[in-house]
Amino acid sequence: MAEFSVGERDFLLDGRPVRLLSGALHYFRVHEAQWGHRLAMLRAMGLNCVETYVPWNLHEPEPGRYEDPEALGRFLDAARAAGLWAIVRPGPYICAEWENGGLPHWLTGPLGRRTRTADEEFLVPVERWFARLLPQVVERQIDRGGPVLMVQIENEYGSWGSDARYLRRIERALRASGLVVPLFTSDGPEDHMLTGGSVPGALATVNFGSGARAAFGTLRGHRPSGPLMCMEFWCGWFDHWGDEHAVRDADEAADALREILECGASVNVYMAHGGSNFGGWAGANRSGEVQDGALEPTATSYDYDAPIDEAGRPTAKFLAFREVLARYAGGPLPEVPPAPAPLAAPVRGLLTAWAPARTVLDVLGGEEREGRTPPTFEELGVDRGLVRYRVRIPGPRRPYPLRAPGLRDRAVVYVDGVRAGVLSEEYDTLPEPVAGPAEVELWAESLGRVNYGPRTGEPKGLTGGVLHERQFLHGVRARGLRLSSFTPDGVSRIAFGETREDAPPGLYRGELTVTVWVEAMALRPMGRTSTGSPVAAVAPQNTAVVTGAAD
Repeated sequence: MAEFSVGERDFLLDGRPVRLLSGALHYFRVHEAQWGHRLAMLRAMGLNCVETYVPWNLHEPEPGRYEDPEALGRFLDAARAAGLWAIVRPGPYICAEWENGGLPHWLTGPLGRRTRTADEEFLVPVERWFARLLPQVVERQIDRGGPVLMVQIENEYGSWGSDARYLRRIERALRASGLVVPLFTSDGPEDHMLTGGSVPGALATVNFGSGARAAFGTLRGHRPSGPLMCMEFWCGWFDHWGDEHAVRDADEAADALREILECGASVNVYMAHGGSNFGGWAGANRSGEVQDGALEPTATSYDYDAPIDEAGRPTAKFLAFREVLARYAGGPLPEVPPAPAPLAAPVRGLLTAWAPARTVLDVLGGEEREGRTPPTFEELGVDRGLVRYRVRIPGPRRPYPLRAPGLRDRAVVYVDGVRAGVLSEEYDTLPEPVAGPAEVELWAESLGRVNYGPRTGEPKGLTGGVLHERQFLHGVRARGLRLSSFTPDGVSRIAFGETREDAPPGLYRGELTVTVWVEAMALRPMGRTSTGSPVAAVAPQNTAVVTGAAD
């Protein structure tokens, strides 16, 4: 058992000064079987602590229905087994380039701008979620022999709002759960962010990628005492679809890390290992200085140009950081664990079966709803996936422009069964006018909910209706298709046919062949495909061939 506290200038462990050398590793972006290896990589880089967010929407997809919230506790146990302390950032909002910043769509949909305020309709579900989640953190606090040193109050709230009553309510909810370790906030090193996001009596930390002395100078203007800590040292960056992969020079990043440590501060390297955005959970940003411009969806990869790459391998940045951190380790660093087995050849895929989108929707889609105006994704209960909207243009009438103002984010449009174009937020009008009568289908897709800035929580789908010339088309029918419906049992009910070159959009089934290097001959299980089919690796000599069906 030990006691961790916040002193006048230092963090204190049983009264002795200690520096936190932490690295961000999100348990939900790394397969559980790989947690041990990645945590050992953090230790080998010279870190003594791991930090993780908790995505509320992943664990409570519907009100009161939970999916494996105990994963956090297992991850904290793995951190302790790896010899690491832990920092937990439970939200309720996390940003993290994650869908909706971790907030459930079923809450942001009806509440809109009332989220992240002291509104009871927001706080009651938050407190119910904390009551479900936090006991596993409480029992793993350092004073009970666990690894947890600190817990965050909300996340970068100064970038969003200024509701001090809300932050106090979150603080009280954390304490009411039984947490006794220090609580903290983290914000950008800007006056308005620190005044909006800090909580009196709780440690304030700052997030930045460079310029440590200036950032800590701003923090000291608000908090003359207390340990200095960069809670997010942005050593790389995330990628948006269509952009080049973000890369930061390893030596330049190491110099920025060195500056933090020379200030006598603690640090959390964000990200130490990024991992992947599985299952369509990647979020999105809005362009512009105040994040209110065009939608910029985040890529599936969350490599982040981190020192430990997406595959778990050390990079040049890892070696540069290890050299800097070794000076503060108080002893020799552990050996770097062996890297995961690399691919020995490109993955080969063969598509063998196909089912049209309408067939898939008939089997896995939700109930079709009809209304005078189109329902949003949130109103249909769709977090990730598609919505098919159908509406009739009355006639006879001559051709007029067909528009979907306020579309979020993309829709493939069919007129009388013939593909007529693709609409988006920026291009919301079909290229050719449409005459009536006609049957129109719009297959709308969310490209990821915004996770940061004033448009976090905005609805998806046909938010502005469908216009023919200036006239709204009413009587819209809508049916959702959730990604979570694509379970092995669900897919097994779909009637697949043979593929063909001219096949329209639909669901494809195929086989993948993956070849990896291994140490010696072995028959090694390699997990399961997305349909749950077991796959195995047969390793003659020094390679393994993995085959399995995937949809």
